Amino acid sequence: MRADLTAAMRFFSKACSYVQHAGLSAEVAWQREVDFAGFTECELLREHAWVTLCSGFRESAVRRAFDHVSLCFCDWESAEAIVSAGDICCATAASSFANRLKLKGIFSAARYISEVGFDEFKQAVLADPINQLQKLSFIGPITSRHLAKNLGLDIAKPDRHLIRLSERLGFRSADHLCRELAATTGEQAKVIDLIVWRYIADNPEQLHVPFV
Repeated sequence: MRADLTAAMRFFSKACSYVQHAGLSAEVAWQREVDFAGFTECELLREHAWVTLCSGFRESAVRRAFDHVSLCFCDWESAEAIVSAGDICCATAASSFANRLKLKGIFSAARYISEVGFDEFKQAVLADPINQLQKLSFIGPITSRHLAKNLGLDIAKPDRHLIRLSERLGFRSADHLCRELAATTGEQAKVIDLIVWRYIADNPEQLHVPFV
């Protein structure tokens, strides 16, 4: 099947309109401005936790619990602060997010960063982001792309919504779809990803509407 860039552009236009009218422009601005080369220890810990909790769970459910989870994990002050708090972080966070295995994974990632040292780990991530991020708990080949994107790397994640849309439109992958739209619009692939994903996540029926 040949990639239908025209239909993809129409879909992206509707997604942009939805995001704007839904009051989600701040979310798009954040993704546009976040700088991969400048990510901090706090941002790494927070985004790792976010990606870990979102994997296999509805984003809306994670969003409801995330402020409390963040508070329990020292507001992502540092890996050392989380490690120093011991099991208290996981125990208190469990009252709002019951999956203790994932909470322990967040703690384990903080312990790894603390042991390696944030500066050393960051340099390794900047040199080889997808492979190095997989050294953190609960981060694999797919979630590493999600985490890297949230930290500012200009890539798309192979989310199930984006994969289905890509397949329907004849693109090889979600990354192929987002990069083609980026090349056409001048927008960054990571921002294309966020806009399209948000539109489908909030309006899943749009994946079944004819592309006209």
